[in-house]
Amino acid sequence: MEVNVKVIPRSSKSEVIGEMADGALKVKLAAVPEKGKANQELCEVLARHFGVPERDVELVAGATSTRKRVRIHGR
Repeated sequence: MEVNVKVIPRSSKSEVIGEMADGALKVKLAAVPEKGKANQELCEVLARHFGVPERDVELVAGATSTRKRVRIHGR
């Protein structure tokens, strides 16, 4: 399955906080958006949220944007 995500970096806590009006998941990340740290943390948060191993979460689009598309394998 593919999920659209709106990321809010530099937050106090990393968590999925809900769904936006357009259906995208809204995710807060404590990581800073440099050198892929926020993207890595996003994969960790989504793996935990969907109950899949981190290796089953793949960033498909939006590596440098706050809007991303993520593929969850095995769901």
